[in-house]
Order: sequence, then structure tokens, then C-alpha cells
Amino acid sequence: MRKLYYKFIIFLSRKLGIRVFPLFVWPVTTAFFLFFPHRVAVGVRFYQALFPEKSRLYHLWCTWRQYHNFSNLFLDRFILHQDGAVSHTSEGWEYLQEATDRGTGGIILMSHMGNWETAAVLMQQKHAGMRLLLYMGRKHKEKIGTFIKNGLSRSGVRIVTVDPEGGSPLDLIEGIHFLRDGGLISLTGDRPWSGKERTVAVRFLNHEALVLEAPHIIALLSGVPIFILFAFRVSKRQYHFSVTEPIYVRAATRADRQGAIRESAQKYADRMEKMLRRHPLEWFNFEPFLGRKLSD
Repeated sequence: MRKLYYKFIIFLSRKLGIRVFPLFVWPVTTAFFLFFPHRVAVGVRFYQALFPEKSRLYHLWCTWRQYHNFSNLFLDRFILHQDGAVSHTSEGWEYLQEATDRGTGGIILMSHMGNWETAAVLMQQKHAGMRLLLYMGRKHKEKIGTFIKNGLSRSGVRIVTVDPEGGSPLDLIEGIHFLRDGGLISLTGDRPWSGKERTVAVRFLNHEALVLEAPHIIALLSGVPIFILFAFRVSKRQYHFSVTEPIYVRAATRADRQGAIRESAQKYADRMEKMLRRHPLEWFNFEPFLGRKLSD
């Protein structure tokens, strides 16, 4: 959503308090839905691919729900650092626990499904000894971005902000060093930060989609596993974590590397699609994601 939305949300939270938050968020979210038809068209096309048997009216309704579900995440971000304000359950957490206890390192690969910022904070709260480095894209003139980053830093999460011009190779090197020291790094893999990063083509909802190549390259070079993590809002102030078994990216020869990266990226896309079908209204990637339609 636009930076004006972010500023408005922050103003309300500071001046009027959390209790009135939903009363003011609903009309603002509705306005974005009504007055940004090109954005809405992106959502409608996405839900057409997800539910091809449904009507256009149903796809429009899904997009409406998508927008309003997204606004709920803002409230959770503001109350997240209050003790006990947001609770969660989990499955597969033992995989991250083992990587932390053994100090072997790992890559937590997230997406714009559910609430990845909440996941980062709750992970740190759940295991105080977890060393977590989080890659984030820099958002110019978006105060909410600064608010989120400051909150994550207070929770002990180390932040590496990637420059909008495409970042630096040093960002990648810093992550590899962090992994070799037994830490966990985390990033979203379903959307490039600036559009200049290298991507991998995958099949997603019978369409071609591009996902970030970096996490799979890091896994290949460092030898650490990838853990795909989702954090879905299942009810008011309640989240559920889902973590996959470790995925290793291995290549016997240099010539096999690109194939290994593509295979890992496709596993990520397959997992996203599986979870999307369980939580279809928790897709919060508002940028065009689906490319050309692929043959069955």
C-alpha cells in the first residue's frame, strides 16, 4: 500500500490509541480498493489463476478480503512488543531449534504470505538464544518501514538493509559469514527488492513466476539448509507457524549448480502454492507475480 496509508496508520495509533484502530482502518482500506483499480486488477488476475472455476465476482470478493486482511496485520505489528499480546502455535519448529542448538546455521526462507515481520519477532521471543539476521529492502520515505525495523532490532534481530539500487556483494558475504558462525539468516524469496536482483523462473499456479535466486545460491555456497517458514494469522492476535524439513542445495559439479538452484526454487514455489490453497486470503504480494500461462 501507499506511503500515505502507512503515515495515517502511525498517526492514528499515536493519537487515538489501539482500540479505535479498526474503526479508521476499514474506510482507508476500502478507499485503496476503490480508487486504485490497477492494483485491484493484479489481485483479480491472481485469484483467477487460483480459482479458475469461480466467477469474476468471486475473484473480486477475494481481492476485497485480501486488502482487509492485510490491514489486520498493522494492528498486530503495533502491539507485537507487548508481552503476551500476540500468541502462536507451531509445527516443524524443532528443525530450527536443532539448527540453533547445534550451531550449524540455516536459511529461513519466507514470503509475502501471512506476516513475516511478526514471525521474525516471535521467533526471537520463542528462543532467546537464536541468532537471527534479517535481510530487508529499503523503503524510501515509508515511516512504517522504520517502525518495523526498529522493533525488530529491539527484539535482538540483526537487520541488513538492501539498497534499492540492487544491493552490494558485501551484503551476501556478510550473510555467509553469519551462517558460518552458526547463525540463522532470513529473507523473503518471492519478490526482488529492486528488480535488479537475479531471479529464477518457477511454475506457480500453472504460470511462470520469478523468485529470488539469492537464498538458493547462499545455501549452495555455504552448505547450510533452507527452512521454508510461513506465519499465518489464524484468529485475532493468534498465529500459526509452519516450518519445512531442511532442504539442501547440492551440486556435484559446477555445471550442475544452476539445475540445483532451479530445483530448490521450485520446491519453494511448490510449498508456497500448497500453503496458499490452505490460506488463500493471506497472499499479500500486491505486485504482479504471475507471468505467462504455462501449458498443462
